[in-house]
Amino acid sequence: MNASLPLGRNKVLEPDENLVRVLVVDVDQSITELLSAALRDEGWRTRSAGDGHGAIRAAREFRPDAVVLETMLPDMDGLTVLERLRRELPDAPILFLTSKGAVEDCIAALIAGADDYVTKPFSLEEVVVRLRGLVRRCSDAARRSGSVLVVDDLTLDEDSREVSRAGESIHLTNTEFKLLRFLMLNPGRALSKAEILNRVWLYDFYGQTNIVALYISQLRQKIDTGRDPLIHTWRGVGYLIKSAK
Repeated sequence: MNASLPLGRNKVLEPDENLVRVLVVDVDQSITELLSAALRDEGWRTRSAGDGHGAIRAAREFRPDAVVLETMLPDMDGLTVLERLRRELPDAPILFLTSKGAVEDCIAALIAGADDYVTKPFSLEEVVVRLRGLVRRCSDAARRSGSVLVVDDLTLDEDSREVSRAGESIHLTNTEFKLLRFLMLNPGRALSKAEILNRVWLYDFYGQTNIVALYISQLRQKIDTGRDPLIHTWRGVGYLIKSAK
């Protein structure tokens, strides 16, 4: 980790419930202290935890707006903690810190509910920039909430996060919901894998676009199985959703 990054001017802030709250979870106390300092320099409130049980307890008490979560924790597997945090904080973006650079491990984190990941060693600036983007996009989505998206007999309620087709409720994971929402915001338009990665996963995944194909396949199983298909592949271009009529 690059600890020499200048963090800008320190700010003296009184406690404010309107400040962005970030939970930092890492077994290495020096990392949590450096990250917390960098985030406080952004004007955000922070709390830290050094293990999985502490992270879950802090999530319930602190109710963070975003989480930075290390994969290697002493008491629980990082993916298990991630899944439990996702149940506690269904809408809060979670940034995974991983010492494993394998694509398979990163895909596992995304499938388990992470919104983004950073591989150690990392720079403080990278983590701050990634979190800033995640928090901003979640805030933008919250301001736009309250509308219902409709394509043919498929409906997605942005406020209640309920999805149904022909009146039948469909359960989606957090990432599946975001992917379907992006498709439905652009009906009839072919979206490239790179564009989907940038808008749903918020980064280009170092060219590993197979994660998009995996999630499209999962969406099709839940939405199109036994029905006229709404999700289509435009070979060489990308994916689109359009009415079956």
